[in-house]
This record gives sequence, structure tokens and C-alpha cells, in this order.
Amino acid sequence: MTLRSTYGLVGYPLGHSLSPVIHNTAFQALRVDAEYCLFPMKQEELGDFFSELKKPDSHIFGLNVTVPHKEVVIPFLDSLDGFAQKAGAVNTVVIDAKRRLKGFNTDGPGFLAHLLEEGFVPSGKRVAILGAGGAARAVVASLCLISERPGSILIYDIDREKVVSLVRDLGTRIDVSCVKVVNTIDELNIELADLLINATPVGLKVSDPCLVSEELLHSHLMVYDLVYNPGETKLLKLAKAKGARTVNGLKMLFYQAVLAFEHWAEMQLAEPLKKKMWDELYKACYKG
Repeated sequence: MTLRSTYGLVGYPLGHSLSPVIHNTAFQALRVDAEYCLFPMKQEELGDFFSELKKPDSHIFGLNVTVPHKEVVIPFLDSLDGFAQKAGAVNTVVIDAKRRLKGFNTDGPGFLAHLLEEGFVPSGKRVAILGAGGAARAVVASLCLISERPGSILIYDIDREKVVSLVRDLGTRIDVSCVKVVNTIDELNIELADLLINATPVGLKVSDPCLVSEELLHSHLMVYDLVYNPGETKLLKLAKAKGARTVNGLKMLFYQAVLAFEHWAEMQLAEPLKKKMWDELYKACYKG
């Protein structure tokens, strides 16, 4: 990495992002003279920002991208890695010494890494997904591309055209034959599902309702809520009360961040460093 380099997160709004905690912990531990910053900006500001990145005197060498820009940044990049191209979404940008910008998607691999850690094997399973944003796109793409792919993926979003467009777009590059768009939450067949994924922002606020009726939740279900703060959403509380296995999205955030850092550094991070990054993230999220 280049001395006095800057890395950061592009999105809007960024609020209380925990990404600086993860990456600055790594920079400090590795004694790298770099800083991870937040770059809140609206879509109309992206063009000028990315043009500046390509100038030789720019000190920014890597970025993360979050909502709502994971798809719209793609035209500003010079190239994409294989998974980002197939998913049609980018959450990590590497900027090389010649100021060429390459996009990666570490959301999907981060999600799969956490599933593996939890011991959930998707092969042949019935999956239900709420939401059709950038995170859902990465999750669906990653599940469809693995050899142990689910038997079925049912997906619902309140904006039907959005979810239809997502599946249609993915289908131009990957096999989405196991994916079906449904018109209502009831049609997700949660009572028969093995895995329920909330990929919507519903749950971030204490006042948010639970999108799923508790009668549909059951003890043979794993409920994965990509929301991680609060650590236990209403959905997770109701699911736990029904005997379901519950996990939030903090580990997915962590794993995608580790993979992003490894792309920037072109090296694998040692386990003790990853543990330190996780400890600082957990403390910032739940004890800070």
C-alpha cells in the first residue's frame, strides 16, 4: 500500500457506519500510514468524484461502496472481477498505481463465509428472501453460483418491478432457474422454508414492524437478518421465541470487509489480526 493513502466508503446516507472501525484497526495493527474515511454523496456527485480518482495526484487507493450506489458506480470503473460482473453490483473498488479502477463484490462471499461458519449447507434447501436491493442481489447471485445451490429461492419485494428486474438481469449472466418472484409475503412459503433472509432495511429502527407474521416462523427455520444494529430485530426475537435459529448480519459485514482489505493489500490477513478487527467491530457495535 502507498504511504499516506486514503481508503473509504461511498454511499448516502452513511450515518453511523462501522467500516472505519474495521479498516482503521487493521491499518494501525499493520503500521500502515493510511486512513479509512467516509465519503457521503448523492448519485449526481459520483461522476465528479470518480473523475478525480483517476488523476495521478489522487491519494485515494481503495473504496467500499454501499447503498444506494452498488449498481450505479459500475460505469465509472475500468473493469470488474468475475463475481461482481455476474452479480451486477460492486461494493469494493481497487485503484492501482496507474489509477485504473477495478470493481469487486465481497458481499456475496462474505455472506457465504458466514453461512459456512454457521454450518448451514444450502444444497437442496428452500430459501425465502425479503428485499431486492444490492445486498439481495449479491446474496441471490452467490447462492445460484455455488455447486451446493438451494433447491428453490423465493424472493419478494414490495416493489414488484424492482425484484422482477433484478432476477431478469441476473438471468442474463447466471442460471437463476431455482429463483421465483412471488407477489406476497405469504407466497414465500416461510412455513416450509429452511432459510429466511431479510435483505431489507426494515428492523433498523426500533419502531419498525416485523414484516413476517410470527405464525409462519418455526423451529426448523434459520432466520438470517442482514440488519446488525440492533443486534436482535423484532424478526429475530419472534423467530427465536418460535425455536428458530437466528443470526444477524454483523459477521457478513466483517467478512466482506476482510475480503475488501485483502483486495486492497494484495495479501491475506493473519488470523490474530482478523480477530482484533472483529473484536473492535463487535465492541463498537454493541458496547460502544
